[in-house]
Amino acid sequence: MAAGLTDWQRPWPAPAKINLFLHVVGRRADGYHLLQTVFRFIDRCDALRFTPRDDGEILPARPLPGVDPASDLTVRAARLLRDTVGGRQGVTIELDKRIPMGGGLGGGSSDAATTLLALNRLWDCGLSSADLQRLGLSLGADVPVFVHGRSTFAEGIGERFTDVSPPPAWYLVTTPDAAVPTPEIFRAADLRRDTPAITAADWQPGFGGNDLEPVACRLYPEVARHLDWLRARGPAHMSGSGACCFAAFGDESQARTALAELPETMRGFVARGLDQNPAAALT
Repeated sequence: MAAGLTDWQRPWPAPAKINLFLHVVGRRADGYHLLQTVFRFIDRCDALRFTPRDDGEILPARPLPGVDPASDLTVRAARLLRDTVGGRQGVTIELDKRIPMGGGLGGGSSDAATTLLALNRLWDCGLSSADLQRLGLSLGADVPVFVHGRSTFAEGIGERFTDVSPPPAWYLVTTPDAAVPTPEIFRAADLRRDTPAITAADWQPGFGGNDLEPVACRLYPEVARHLDWLRARGPAHMSGSGACCFAAFGDESQARTALAELPETMRGFVARGLDQNPAAALT
């Protein structure tokens, strides 16, 4: 069905994710690491708006600080989709950024996925979710899960999914003042790469840790400080390759109480766990 005017006017959400666990279970011959993880979305979202253009250009409304517009994942996603379907459409992409950049919360990947989902509808491309996931994988390993759109046990380099149902939870997410480059973590000689694999059916809430944490904490003591503070109050993990960390709570009031106790030298926010990517629900 062709998109109506309201689809062009609406803001399209791009949620953050957290990794409830993240294990490195091996490495491929091409150097890519084999992972197992559970992705869960949270209701901390960027928002994107799309405005059609008559000149065929695909441009950001405002360049992200420190990001070449040509390298912007939303621009790359839009161009990839257009080239795949052989279109000539133009669009201006306005991004309201609320997810911390470079924090392991998947903001850039989520923005790219929402761009694919939204423009597939707005341009009436007719591609399936599986088609969009394949396109997304060429943009980044985390993009397909946002297109897939559900809490899931992911394997391989993050592209094979088995859906799971984590219990309802609220999260205190802290944002250490550290920029952790993902390639640096995966290059580290002391990164564990042989954690025994499990099956998706074996996963239970509370299982596992994050194999990237020891390297990140060694290289970035601020990450270790945040984890130590959170773990004094219960189980906590780093998300992805960091730097953001999180702890789960049974209800919003408990999470907000913990947020109010954060030292002045720490920042964070409270977010609710989501079972579905709200952008996928709009398509």
